[in-house]
Amino acid sequence: MRRANVARLALLALLWGSSFLWIKLALRGFSPVQLVFLRLLLGFAVLAPIALYRRLPRPQGIATWGHLFVAALIANAVPYVLFGIGEQTVASNVAGVLNATTPLWTFGVAYLAATDRAVTPARVIGIVVGFLGTVLIFSPWQSASEIASAGGLACLAASACYGVSYVYMGKYLAGRGMPPLMLSASQLGAATVLLAIALLVFGTQPVTWRADAVISVAILGALGTGAAYVLNYRLIADEGPTAASAVTYLLPVVAVALGALVLDETVTVGMVSGTALVLAGVFLIQRRKAAVSSR
Repeated sequence: MRRANVARLALLALLWGSSFLWIKLALRGFSPVQLVFLRLLLGFAVLAPIALYRRLPRPQGIATWGHLFVAALIANAVPYVLFGIGEQTVASNVAGVLNATTPLWTFGVAYLAATDRAVTPARVIGIVVGFLGTVLIFSPWQSASEIASAGGLACLAASACYGVSYVYMGKYLAGRGMPPLMLSASQLGAATVLLAIALLVFGTQPVTWRADAVISVAILGALGTGAAYVLNYRLIADEGPTAASAVTYLLPVVAVALGALVLDETVTVGMVSGTALVLAGVFLIQRRKAAVSSR
């Protein structure tokens, strides 16, 4: 992986690694559908003016917009709402470990759809090692009842959606000459339309305008959605869906580091060992050997 993409991967992990905390705080004032609508609207509001100011080429044709709406549905609307629903009843660490199944879903879908680079032993080992490292960090066996709950299943279904979306976006949208910034803005615009429709039916609950909830939604929208999706599209275009989805394994590393640095939380031997496994897994997934020859 090129150095620029390593930096993008690290920044994306930082943005998404804190998202479960922001979701948990935002749910104090908003319902899942309200939260997702505001998150998408803010992300679109940040990216669209920049894309228009730079006069980037806009998506053309019914087929392209159709793909954008499908991507918006499976990458934004459905999984965002499912994670919001899930985190109403499960802890953020449980949501995090279930989210870490995304590369497994991506790998399986990409293999079946024959859309990603050649399957290599290093990549398979990397996916398994990275997931084991995530499990070791979060120790989900301490929350087994939450994982098997309706909220846990909602988070797992959201992760499956992410896995499908990586492959879909890689096949039909990324790397086709459309700037990542315009692709991201267009997809978030489509997702905002979908959530606006859902809001009329499922988002009529009273809103509590708490400062922590409002700030969390703002961070989720502007940074965790707007800026993050530009990085995500670029990684998919450059590295392929499976390698790009490996960012999911870095999220618990970010969560543990932020907890230790900002909240003075305890770092256990399991967390350190899990972090080492995660980094080793991501390294193996990103190895370009044999991948280049398959292009």
